[in-house]
Amino acid sequence: MSFEFQLQATQGAARAATFATPHGVVHSPAFMAVGTLATVKALDPDDLRAMDAQMILSNAYHLHLRPGDELIRELGGLHEFMGWDGPMLTDSGGFQVFSLEGLRTIDEDGVDFRSHIDGSSRRFTPESVMRIERNLGADVIMQFDHVIPGQSEAPVARDAMERSLRWLARCREEFARLNAEDPIPGRGAQALFPIVQGGIHSDLRREAAAAIRDMGDWAGYGIGGLSVGEPKPDMYRILSDVHDVLPTDRPRYLMGVGFPEDLVEGVRRGVDLFDCVAPTRMGRNGAVFTVNGRLNIKRAEFRTDRRPLDPECDCSCCRRFTRAYLRHLYLADEILGLHLLSLHNVHFLVSLMRQARTALLGGTFDGWSDSWLRQYHSRTATTSA
Repeated sequence: MSFEFQLQATQGAARAATFATPHGVVHSPAFMAVGTLATVKALDPDDLRAMDAQMILSNAYHLHLRPGDELIRELGGLHEFMGWDGPMLTDSGGFQVFSLEGLRTIDEDGVDFRSHIDGSSRRFTPESVMRIERNLGADVIMQFDHVIPGQSEAPVARDAMERSLRWLARCREEFARLNAEDPIPGRGAQALFPIVQGGIHSDLRREAAAAIRDMGDWAGYGIGGLSVGEPKPDMYRILSDVHDVLPTDRPRYLMGVGFPEDLVEGVRRGVDLFDCVAPTRMGRNGAVFTVNGRLNIKRAEFRTDRRPLDPECDCSCCRRFTRAYLRHLYLADEILGLHLLSLHNVHFLVSLMRQARTALLGGTFDGWSDSWLRQYHSRTATTSA
């Protein structure tokens, strides 16, 4: 089969596994760098290969608007278009559409919205999103779902959860039709992932997970609508609550989560795949991940600091450059500084998940994760590492 998930080691809910796709095998747990517009901002695909990034993500909403999903299909699909030959996932644009407050109208059939680029009128339905993601040609595509703010009340969360289930059924039907009627020559198979919604309400999350599980034999499962304003303990609780409802023999993808502590806590609760724009966005704003917490490269104390960003990091930035130099680049608004800080942050998360996997395979994950989180939380975001 084109998609196969094999468990290799477990410790509690945490697991190490392999997820085979038409463009290669992902060794999980793994962090997926986000290439919203067919590029991980400030990074070249060769940078990603050098740090052993395995799978990346692009966004159906943004690529539909610019340059257009039909153009990308004509040019060979996302892999060929952006020069990335590894596994790839596209999200459906649900989060982006529903974040357009004042620019969109929701009904049972879909969503009308105005482009944030030129104000043109657009409409997304479950069927149209499946066609967009088909054109883009990623290995894994996500259903179109109804996303709500993180602390929404139960009636609002139920309405969005139930609509997401109805839209999932329509996505699956259109996905099956496209597979039968619209093969793309030379392109591999695609897998459709459903998304578990339900806000911060455990009963709704478990109900949604059970309903999705019973709808069919999915290649994997997304967990969405978290890290959107709710307290972190609520996110961790929801992950624990759905753990025993979702099948253990399929990958689980926690959508839009990418802070180091959340990755470790997510792995503890059975998550296999993560993505987030945080590492590149923070890098462009001078914020850096280290094993001792976050570091702000703009601080005056780094003006003469000869140390690397993180003495324990082996990325090309930390191997070659000092904090003093990186601070200079950032304050001088040099493009190289944005590149290096973004590179380090993405490498940090990719490497962190590689460490978690090694600990799982070695049977030491519980001790490793306790020690890592203790060290990370021991310093604040405003102190030097």
